[in-house]
Amino acid sequence: MDVKQRELIRRLAERAEAEGLLDVAYATVDSPLGLLLVAATPKGIVRLGFPTEDHDDVLDQLAQRVSPRIIEAPAKLDEARRELDEYFEGRRTRFDVKLDWVLTGKGFRHDVLRNTARIAYGRTSTYMEMATRAGNRNAYRAAGNALGSNPIPVIVPCHRVLATGGGLGGYGGGLPVKERLLRLEGALTN
Repeated sequence: MDVKQRELIRRLAERAEAEGLLDVAYATVDSPLGLLLVAATPKGIVRLGFPTEDHDDVLDQLAQRVSPRIIEAPAKLDEARRELDEYFEGRRTRFDVKLDWVLTGKGFRHDVLRNTARIAYGRTSTYMEMATRAGNRNAYRAAGNALGSNPIPVIVPCHRVLATGGGLGGYGGGLPVKERLLRLEGALTN
């Protein structure tokens, strides 16, 4: 994208926001994992899409589930982009950006993801522990499903949740990505 195109996108985003037409801003972030898509509402980060996800599909889902008023507005995501860069560089152990939990639903799924957001950098938990914290110890498979559909991975660190026996379990971004994130944080050393 050339300078003129970037300037046009910036002006359109500013005008949309000034006229109250911007409900979801998005931008891409170049990361060691590949190109991530980050989207935010005025409440906070609502979605982070992995390089393995079709970013157009992610935007379509946001249009259906949050608002069709979506525009590329990188400046609105500067803080999130900076925090992600710092995280991948090993200089950030905690995200401070605000989150919009609208895509997490309500009830058990929401509780699992809220509790997952509290797992400290470099630490891990298990699906059973997450189920227990969400109120139903026996629902560890449902906890796994909630984590598998986490709309804000990396920032809501579902990669820190492992199988009870210590195995990696699953991960929406793929097991190599989960392993890479855990190694970055020092939670996996061998």
